[in-house]
Amino acid sequence: MPVWSIVLLVIIAVLLVAFIALFIFANKLKKKQDAQQEQIDAAKQIMSMLVIDKKKMKLKESGLPKMVLEQTPKYLRGSKMPIVKAKIGPRIMSLMCDPKVFDKIPVKAEIKAEVSGIYITGIKSVRGGKIVVEEKKKKGLFKRKKG
Repeated sequence: MPVWSIVLLVIIAVLLVAFIALFIFANKLKKKQDAQQEQIDAAKQIMSMLVIDKKKMKLKESGLPKMVLEQTPKYLRGSKMPIVKAKIGPRIMSLMCDPKVFDKIPVKAEIKAEVSGIYITGIKSVRGGKIVVEEKKKKGLFKRKKG
């Protein structure tokens, strides 16, 4: 057998083992995500809130409780997350938001949202109107270069 065919067989075997390992790892992560989603759905409740502000900001600057910052992994503390500042009853709170829901939330409006802990998972209704999603237009190549 020539040397190049042996090398090719070894490379194929290594790629096959890597593919199988990734498949098993992905299945474990999927099961973990499903379990977390079930917990979020079990603790979900509908709250009425007045949205004061919404921004994508770093967790350190967001004003979330210290306990939340300690529980997040270190590699995520510097990343930007969708944060909503809302008045729920007499209290003003900072809440994390699902990225899909973040675009739908209107600023300076009263909404009814599905909240699980400090995480907004969905929006039910907006007082005095419909849920409006602003479409983001893609910039052309030359407009991006200008600024």
